[in-house]
Amino acid sequence: MVSRTRSRTLRVAATLGAALAATAVVAVGLAALLRPWLASILPSGLLGTGLLAAGLGLGLVAVQLRYVRRELLASVDARIVDREAFPDLHARVTRLAGTADAPVPDVAVVDSPVPNSCSVAGTASGTVVVSTGLLDRLDDDALDAVLAHELAHLRNRDAAVLTLASFLPAVVAGDYSPLSDLGVDDLSVGGQWLLGGLVLAVGYLLAVPSLPGAAGSAASLGAFAAAVVGVVVLGGVVVGVAATATVYLARELSREREFAADRAAAQLTGSPATLASTLQTLTAETAPAQDARRRASSDAVGGRSPGPSSHVSELCLLPYGFHEASGDETDGAAEGDASETVGDDGANGGPVQVGEDLLDSFALETRAHPPVEQRLAALRDMTERQARNTAAVDAD
Repeated sequence: MVSRTRSRTLRVAATLGAALAATAVVAVGLAALLRPWLASILPSGLLGTGLLAAGLGLGLVAVQLRYVRRELLASVDARIVDREAFPDLHARVTRLAGTADAPVPDVAVVDSPVPNSCSVAGTASGTVVVSTGLLDRLDDDALDAVLAHELAHLRNRDAAVLTLASFLPAVVAGDYSPLSDLGVDDLSVGGQWLLGGLVLAVGYLLAVPSLPGAAGSAASLGAFAAAVVGVVVLGGVVVGVAATATVYLARELSREREFAADRAAAQLTGSPATLASTLQTLTAETAPAQDARRRASSDAVGGRSPGPSSHVSELCLLPYGFHEASGDETDGAAEGDASETVGDDGANGGPVQVGEDLLDSFALETRAHPPVEQRLAALRDMTERQARNTAAVDAD
């Protein structure tokens, strides 16, 4: 048992390290491409490039943990609720967090009949999100088991880790657009062209000291144009390659995080059987007619961005989101070859075919739930060991 746990920990650590290394490669690559533009304000040599890369890396982390949280919650209409609105829910979360020696997270509720939950990073303590359907469906013990599972993700930094590992693929897929927050999309076409021209003009002025020829000369402008093309093309290649690698690394990490959270929840509540029963009930009775991840892939193949809500579904206790698919959505998904209805392995978070998605739109799921049967088997093993230990104690 110890060796298996240690091996799993090493795999998680290796996957996390590789995923973060891919993000660092992106920061270094972009810094190298942008270095000529900023030569006049950066130290010379590798020091300047290193400082720029560090700044870009820190900026990416800050954007991920702040921006992504807000987008994820907004995409499913999750609202932060106070103790007065949901006193029992807050009391449960506070009690379980105290037992786990973890900070008390924010609590958000989604008004949806689909019973599900998720944990989202972005604040010091994170956010636990539950649906009204989950609150209505589960009894006290089952609800405690689900909340303990989400708290385990936050305590183990799973949510933060997977946010860091999946942000670049989401940006490449077009799911997140930080520039929209700055109001760029709200500008008229003329305004966007004017802003783009201003950015290029400022960039040119910054790059002049490192360009050949006099300012405004054909040699200087030509070299600057080549630099712009290099940043756009090579920068896109760097981000795309690193994001592709991060996708597969994050999927492996995601599978490990679900088993770890299940174990932690079972230990926190003292009842692996309760969590197992809850997972089995929710999987058998409440899986929507269409897996949200497959609908997202179909949307992307059809030219529509899957959006942040698809990433919420990947963070959830079970591999679907908080809203049932309408008939129109299901029909539309059926027309896309990359989609399929939930069946034998759909409800269990089985593998998704992503070959065409990778080539057409980079709509790759960055998280992957392990099949529920495997999670149930692991929880049954815990229950049996617990029973044997109790019997041994009683015998003594």
